[in-house]
Amino acid sequence: MRLPAPRLLTPHPDAAGKTPEEAESVTSSPWPTGHRFAERTRAKHATIHALLAAGHSKRSVARQLGMTLNTILRFSRTTTPEEMFTGQWQNRATRLDDYKPYLDQRWQEGCTNAWKLWEEIKEQGYPRGYAGVRDYVSRNLRGKPQPVGPRPPSARAVTRWILTHPDALPEGDRGQLKAVLANYPELTALSEHVRSFGHMLAHLQGDQLPTWIEAATSTTDLPSFRHFAQHLERDLDAVIAGLTLSWNSGVVEGHVNRIKMLKRQMFGRAGFELLRKRVLLA
Repeated sequence: MRLPAPRLLTPHPDAAGKTPEEAESVTSSPWPTGHRFAERTRAKHATIHALLAAGHSKRSVARQLGMTLNTILRFSRTTTPEEMFTGQWQNRATRLDDYKPYLDQRWQEGCTNAWKLWEEIKEQGYPRGYAGVRDYVSRNLRGKPQPVGPRPPSARAVTRWILTHPDALPEGDRGQLKAVLANYPELTALSEHVRSFGHMLAHLQGDQLPTWIEAATSTTDLPSFRHFAQHLERDLDAVIAGLTLSWNSGVVEGHVNRIKMLKRQMFGRAGFELLRKRVLLA
């Protein structure tokens, strides 16, 4: 099945019912629909032309609206409100001109945060402050359509994929994880370290822990992970024992957790004796 040609597609709702000249004047306006100044200007233009069409003189319109006669004359000479938005100051060269193509490209890629865009071009040498980027985004980019793509996975989802055994991952999650790891090499290294640690834990291979710590601490792109591996050396014997012996303190921890739950349920209304009886009777 062939897709229809672009010219045969349904026009955008904003352009429906307008002549090509009107649509071009609106889209080429430096003040897009929704801009506060643009909406005020359009409202004034419509009111002034409505009063003039009703037979009021320009001086009468100026008195009724509380405007100067020169303002009424400027509005009356224009056929569309968009003509009021043009001026020499809008075409004046600025320090931002060299970075506008990059801003347009990043906007199309999905980056709509003006502060982040400013930080990116600042690293490239942009000497001005945030206000210029903010104004350019609100006037020129905010109304532009963005390509609709798949929603990126959340950090929680990627963490779950990495911590899950590859054989237990559904095919869809496996493909998304592969795409994420292809774009972020540091996550590839993290995934390999996590899975090797999981293999040690599942197969009780604690003797391999020193080798694992040495490989993890050499990872310079993951400082938090490197610090975690270094902290394991503080109690290395206990960690090796936990990864080697079949015994664990899970039962004890479960009882401690149950006692804490009972204590919270009593809200401090009784002392140790009642708590002891509840634990023993349970």
